[in-house]
Amino acid sequence: MNSDSRVLVVGAGPVGLTLAHELTRHGVGVRVVDAAAGPSATSRAVATHARSLEIYDQMGVVDELLERGRRMRAFSMHRRGHRLVRMGADYGALPTRYPMTLLVEQATTEEVLRGALARLGVRVEWGVRLTGFEQDADGVTAALEDSGGRAERVRVPWLVGCDGGHSLVRKRLGLRLLGDSSETWLIADAMVDMDVPQDSIHWVQVERGTVMAVPLPATGKWRLLDTVDVGYSGDAREVAARFSRKLAKGFGVPVRVHEPLWVSVFTIQQRMIERMGVGRCFVAGDAAHVHSPASGQGMNTGVQDAFNLAWKLAMVERGQAGRELLESYSAERVPVGATLLRSTRTATALVALKSVLSAAVLPAVFAVVRNAPPLRRRIERKIMAAMSGLSLAYEDGPLTLPGPGGAVGPEPRPGQRVARVTGEEVARSPGWEALVTELRDPRWTLLVFGDGPVARPAESEWLSVRVVDEDLPDPEGRLRRGLGVSGEGWLLIRPDGHVAARGEGLGALDRTPAFGWWRSRDESEEPAAGAPRTQEEEAWQR
Repeated sequence: MNSDSRVLVVGAGPVGLTLAHELTRHGVGVRVVDAAAGPSATSRAVATHARSLEIYDQMGVVDELLERGRRMRAFSMHRRGHRLVRMGADYGALPTRYPMTLLVEQATTEEVLRGALARLGVRVEWGVRLTGFEQDADGVTAALEDSGGRAERVRVPWLVGCDGGHSLVRKRLGLRLLGDSSETWLIADAMVDMDVPQDSIHWVQVERGTVMAVPLPATGKWRLLDTVDVGYSGDAREVAARFSRKLAKGFGVPVRVHEPLWVSVFTIQQRMIERMGVGRCFVAGDAAHVHSPASGQGMNTGVQDAFNLAWKLAMVERGQAGRELLESYSAERVPVGATLLRSTRTATALVALKSVLSAAVLPAVFAVVRNAPPLRRRIERKIMAAMSGLSLAYEDGPLTLPGPGGAVGPEPRPGQRVARVTGEEVARSPGWEALVTELRDPRWTLLVFGDGPVARPAESEWLSVRVVDEDLPDPEGRLRRGLGVSGEGWLLIRPDGHVAARGEGLGALDRTPAFGWWRSRDESEEPAAGAPRTQEEEAWQR
């Protein structure tokens, strides 16, 4: 074990790798263990949505993933040899540099993340299982066992379980998954010979339910899902024949499904925990919330969990913030998990289409949608808004201070993503291009606008200060307009790209609770005894 390791990360899937990468980038030593003998060759998740791609941009790995994935351009519904509707992936109303859902296998995502982590000097320890742990006020003592049966006890300040739906960390912390289980589905990855566009997810109505075909990056390779015939005897050839018959009938073209490369039968769980940590131990991803794969949100949400936790844990570990900062992890991410469970329940019912009424009515509805372009565009944009993750905000979170004008103030408002901008706008604006580059810095960013010379606040190990027109060129004012700043003003941006606070005048900057609180932490200062506090300062301290 590296003596510099401060965080033990249990699990080397996308969530654990994201957490380890970001902790390392923030200067915190990590150790990553996984009970598996080596990297998985199969993939549970295949969809990476826009918000996750923005995170991968900040991490510096997005280009490699884009090169190895396939852009999903549509959803299509078929029945009895006819295509009922093709719904485009319309991101027109969603300002993002990544207007897409990228279809990339989880095994590929993990490979890219492992490579990025290795370049930072950290490698996964395979075949090392967590068997138990105890914690006290000062740290965590963990029991590990390798594949040869050798036991080891390690002492670290922090432990994070990214160890999946059957998480040992969650169970030992006494965190109960609340919810229920619903349907059982069968999935298979296979090469398929058929004349069907591979830029669309295909939804095929069959008797008593649906099958789905999701294109994978390799030409001719598909993820197949059956919501009806879910029995699996171990005969992969029978599964191939079953899918061949159903898809041929639904598409109305010859279909040959080759013997699957991987088959799995799973019962959909819709469960989550009420808090995501106890003391010095935390959980993230499927260890904290398990749900239907219907909308492809599981891996994306877990990566966002890890990205949220990493900078907070790093600041506390490096003495730049108090332990109370870690309370915001549960406060911000548990509501996200709850919203996700509600949306995936609806998506599961729609994908399975087992209701007799729905099976009869939906095809007629889609026929109407197909012939009504304005209605189709509204539905397309609503689907993309729900899937993309771009609407996620922490406007009611404990680290967010209301900005001028509150809910009707200029956007991005506190709690929202700051980079609400398209790739085309970035290409036209030196200011936006510089800000996007700045967001790859793992520190907080204080972005300052002035109508003349600006007294620059001091930078620190946790804070980057950028003055527009000095550090970030904005000759045509595109950045200023995009961020809703008309005169003097500033935005305080978190390491995850969300706005924490904003103000209109520079004179009050030092007295702003958000900025003053973090600065006092950095300088190890405390307010003078008896000094009055505003309500905002009290809330920020909490």
